Amino acid sequence: MALSLNGFSQNKKASNLESITLGGGCYWCVEAVYENLDGVKSVVSGFSGGKVANPTYEEVCTGETGHAEVVQITYDKAVTDINEIFKVFFTVHDPTTLNRQGADVGTQYRSVIFYKNAEQKKAAESIIAELNKAKVYKSPIVTRVEPFKVFYKAEDYHQNYYANNKNQPYCKMVIQPKLEKFEKVFKDKLKKK
Repeated sequence: MALSLNGFSQNKKASNLESITLGGGCYWCVEAVYENLDGVKSVVSGFSGGKVANPTYEEVCTGETGHAEVVQITYDKAVTDINEIFKVFFTVHDPTTLNRQGADVGTQYRSVIFYKNAEQKKAAESIIAELNKAKVYKSPIVTRVEPFKVFYKAEDYHQNYYANNKNQPYCKMVIQPKLEKFEKVFKDKLKKK
């Protein structure tokens, strides 16, 4: 009997898991932030939204594959929800610059949400409308909201990049400030260490 009860609780827990695929510029930055959000179970860097199957990082960097650098986030809906995922997203990147995040320029750095169901699409469209109406940014949000089609995982050395390379100049100058902003704004939502 213990096995069936245990199996039930595992199935119930698994049903609380959902994933979303987001592009907010360099995936190293976005990954580092979501790795620290309570309720997030995994963050995988990769590519989505293009026309080339199984692209390499070098191919995506050309801007010719149509892919964006993205992270696929799996989260526990009992701990965090899609609205919180989006609040973090719109806090840690600039959704008003077309095909650009800071010095990173090209369609591979576009701001994009690849939704997997009607609830995610509605939540994405709703937060964008609210932010634009409240004039949170000086310019209108250009984040694309598109149906999810396929995700290609980036090479292993791109995974957990910030955690594995904290002393590199890019990590110190670009990722660390985003992480510090996230930790300040969402301090009550951080994973317990």
